[in-house]
Formats: sequence, C-alpha cells, structure tokens
Amino acid sequence: METSRAASASKAGNAGRWAVLALLAIGVLISFVDRTSISSTLADANFIRHFALTDIDRGWINAAFFWSYGVFQIPMGWVADRYGVKWPYAISFAAWCIATALMGAVTALSALVVMRLIIGMAEAIVIPASYRWIRNNFDESQNGLAVGILAMGNKFGPALGAPVGAWFIVNYSWQMMFIATGLVGLIWLAPWLLIVKNDMPSKEERTSNDRSARTVSLANILSSPVVWGGMTTNFCYGYFTFYCMTWMPAYLVEQRNLSISKSGIFTFFSFAGIAIVAAGAGWAADRIIARGHDPILVRKAFTIAGFIGGCTVLLGAYAQTVEMALFWNVLSLSLLGFVTANNLVLSRLTLIPKQAIGLVTGVQQVATSLAGGVAASVSGWLLHMSGSYDLPMLVILVFLLIGATATAILYRPEWAPKVIDAPGTLHRA
Repeated sequence: METSRAASASKAGNAGRWAVLALLAIGVLISFVDRTSISSTLADANFIRHFALTDIDRGWINAAFFWSYGVFQIPMGWVADRYGVKWPYAISFAAWCIATALMGAVTALSALVVMRLIIGMAEAIVIPASYRWIRNNFDESQNGLAVGILAMGNKFGPALGAPVGAWFIVNYSWQMMFIATGLVGLIWLAPWLLIVKNDMPSKEERTSNDRSARTVSLANILSSPVVWGGMTTNFCYGYFTFYCMTWMPAYLVEQRNLSISKSGIFTFFSFAGIAIVAAGAGWAADRIIARGHDPILVRKAFTIAGFIGGCTVLLGAYAQTVEMALFWNVLSLSLLGFVTANNLVLSRLTLIPKQAIGLVTGVQQVATSLAGGVAASVSGWLLHMSGSYDLPMLVILVFLLIGATATAILYRPEWAPKVIDAPGTLHRA
C-alpha cells in the first residue's frame, strides 16, 4: 500500500513538473510574440509614414528592446537565484503585457521606444528563471528534451508573432495589433498562479542561498573559458535568429516582393522549423547520452552541425528565384535548431555549478540580448549603406562560423567555473 501511494505521488509530481514546463514554454512564446510583433509593423507603409521612419530608425526601434533586456539579465538572474521563480516571473509578465498593449496608444516615436525599453526590462526574467527551474527539476538525461520544449516557445513565438501581427495590420490596424497581443497574453497568469508552487524562500533560506551562491563568484564565472564560450555561441546563434525576427518580414516584402501577409506565413515556417528541430535534436542527444556516450561530446557535435547547417542562409541571399530564396531561408534557420537545445544545455546546465545557474544564465543572456541589438541596428545600417539585404546576410555567415569554432574549442569541463568549498579550497564544477 505504501509503495503504491509513493508511486502515485511520484507520478503526480512528474506530471506536475511537465505541466509547469509547458507553462514556461508558453510564457516564453508569449514573450517572443510581444517582442517580435513589431517586426510586421516595421514592414507596414502606414506605420513607417506615421512615425516618418528611415531604415536606421527602424533598426534602432528593433534594437531598443534588446538594450534594456541585456542590462537587466544579470539582475534578473540574481533575483531568480534568491527569490524563486513564481512571483518574480508573474510580476514581470504582467508588466510587459501591459507595456505591449500601451504601444498601441502611443503617438510619438520617443514613447514607442520607451515602451520597448520597459518590455525588454520586464522580459529579462524569462530565461534565467526558466533555466533555474529546469535545473532544479530535471536531470542530465532529460535536460535536452526539457530545454528543447522550452526553446519551442521562443521559436513558435516569432513564428506566430509575424503572421498574427500581419493579420491584425491587414484587417484592423497596427494599434489594434499591439493592444490585442498585450492584453490576451495576460490570460496566462491564471494557470501560472494556480499551478506553480510558491518557491519564495524564507529569510533563512535566502541567507543560505546567498552563502551557496558565493561559492561561485562573479569573478570565477567571468574567468571561465566555458562561460565565454557560451557567450560567444549564444551571440552568434542569437545574431541569426534575431535578424530573422526583426528583419525577415521587411526582407521578404522589400527584396522578394511578397505581401505582408505572405511574409508572415513564411516567417512562421522558418521559426516553426527551428522549433521542431530544436526539440527533436535535444531529444536525440538525450537518447544517445542515455546509452552511455559522453554528454559533452554529443552536444558539441550537434551544436557544430547546426552552426554549419545555418550557413546555407547565404544560398538564399543569392538565389535567383523567389522560390529558392524562400526554401533556403526556411531550411537554414531550421538547421540551426540542432544548436538550440544542445548549446543551451552545455553552456547553462551541464558545465555550470547548480548554485550559479541563474547568474550564469543572466551573464550569457547579456551576450544574447547584445546580439539582438547589434543584429537589428547593424543590419539596418548595412541595408541603408548597400541598399540590399545581401550584405547583412553575409555578416550572418561570419558569425555562424565563429560560433562553430567557439563550440569546438572552448567547451571543456576543466575550464568550467570553479566552486569554492571553503576559504582557500577550490574545485571545478
């Protein structure tokens, strides 16, 4: 009888953690819808005329989110490590949804930029908190699938954000698009508050967490080649994905002569492709590792293959027909999905001490958000200077090759952040 009860409790607990993971994935999805829906408006002639935007202006509007997002990554990682996931996430979620809705009411470019900055600040909690929760509830043999499911959220977000945004713009207005996407997202808070257990630590637990966190100092984190490898690979991966989030609709409309509606559909296929491949590649790596293979070597192989596969983006840039351009656009971003879960597991879980997951994730998210800001603004500048999207895509190729090289060289267990057990005593994670 006792054994039966224990098994039932274990099964319920197992179902519960997957339910919370699903909520985290949906939360990431909503965050990406809210941050990327603006890409459709930046391809809308009425929006451009309303704010009298140049290509450089469009780049800066796209980039504004990423600057505040990057600045608040480390503080939000600290919050996740010490105050849990449930309430910091809920408060931040409500803030960015409301700011998104308010973007539909602004009439000045400066106000639009301020709302984007607020969204970036509030959404900075998403990734550090999510990885903190995964590390505390899943083991190495499940990390790839868990992170892959989470990553599906941040890929289906822009996949849905582009066509949904385009649909609202075509059928209603860009103002209604912001109001609707912001307010509808608030529905997510109900199941989150009902299902997720309150993990806000007591004063004694916060003191213990502070003491535990100090066993991996920020100085040790920043001196680790593994952490810098993660920052490099996340930047290179992010440069491509954020370019697609911010500029792909405009590229398809302006250089490939698609309508806004069709550009949204093909943006969906690109991000749906990377989402599906990300989950599948994470699961496949888990299965190989479960058979006794070295988890670091397995995930490195998947990551390098994904970076090389993504290089086919340049074939789309120089394709002579619209059909081939669309084919390579979708395929290149889909192949990058081999990187997604496996690189994130390596850089934020497998090679990182448990007590520093939130902080390390925050540090690496600075690089990711920097990639978004650089990709959005530099691509706008390159487009303005060259009058073509070919040069921005060539820059993507360079970063993908750098990412593959960094993966091969810097992900070594002996270079992981060091843990301080006692004064003067060090060992590696």
